Amino acid sequence: MNEEYDVIVLGTGLTECILSGIMSVNGKKVLHMDRNPYYGGESASITPLEDLYKRFKLPGPPPASMGRGRDWNVDLIPKFLMANGLMGLFEKRRFRKFLVYVANFDEKDTRTFEGIDPKKTTMRDVYKKFDLGQDVIDFTGHALALYRTDDYLDQPCCETINRIKLYSESLARYGKSPYLYPLYGLGELPQGFPAALEAVCCSLLLLGRKPVWHVTVPNAAGHCNIARCKQLICDPSYVKDRVEKVGQVIRVICVLSHPIKNTNDANSCQIIIPQNQVNRKSDIYVCMISSAHNVAAQGKYIAIVSTTVETKEPEKEIRPIFISRTYDATTHFETTCDDIKNIYKRMTGSEFDFEEMKRKKNDIYGED
Repeated sequence: MNEEYDVIVLGTGLTECILSGIMSVNGKKVLHMDRNPYYGGESASITPLEDLYKRFKLPGPPPASMGRGRDWNVDLIPKFLMANGLMGLFEKRRFRKFLVYVANFDEKDTRTFEGIDPKKTTMRDVYKKFDLGQDVIDFTGHALALYRTDDYLDQPCCETINRIKLYSESLARYGKSPYLYPLYGLGELPQGFPAALEAVCCSLLLLGRKPVWHVTVPNAAGHCNIARCKQLICDPSYVKDRVEKVGQVIRVICVLSHPIKNTNDANSCQIIIPQNQVNRKSDIYVCMISSAHNVAAQGKYIAIVSTTVETKEPEKEIRPIFISRTYDATTHFETTCDDIKNIYKRMTGSEFDFEEMKRKKNDIYGED
């Protein structure tokens, strides 16, 4: 171990693994290490379920109703999008005209511009040109172009048009969804790079065997007692004294015994709530995967809610997401009514008042 490498890579996140593989193929002598006994770093897929309980300090062991622990592979940071529902917008003539323009757009062919300068015209002006409504704009910018904020509206439209074009072409290729998701979780992705290349390239992989005590640079205090290198690639957790916190994300992992309501009982889906819909600066994301992807026990679903933290109370920022209870064994709807009132109070901050609802109804529709 006491030798010099061209590149040392710390961490087995997808970014680090891809770069490790690229450097190995380029003939670099690479040492790739991770302090953890598993791939993925902060974006790992945790298995078995018992390890997820330990990670979040939940009282265990998991109940028998959760199935076998090895049936679970829970992503800590979900990064996929399963989109469905675009076809309904094709029925709107103005949006259909806009998508035809996007499909024909070629930044190398001025004949496809239709009076739009892709380097100068803002996306806001493009939407105006096609007379698109706010809901359609929100959908296009956040579900198709996948922007997290509305900052793109006042930037040149070329990148946004190409993003939408990429989405449309991918959708046409794969059917209902333009995205792919690996069986057994996202933690499977990083494993395909360093492990496969170690046998054929100048690459050495150490997983969970050598702790990294210190990272130092020439003329800096400290000592690296593992190996020397000309260049270093690492995730932020290995050099905490050299990084600055610029934001925070809240994620809530939900284990469900049913698919998300109003998704046609889909085995996987993602819901994007645009910032404008909930008076925020950034979107709220909900993704769901299931036993169909070998990440949960049979009949179980994993839903993960995430958003960028904007206040000092991040838990409250995901309150626009309200999950109802499943129906119990009773032969009446009293418990359902209780659930309705509970969700109403969480959403509005006040108790449900049936008489007030009657007065509002009469104001709108008149007396019965």
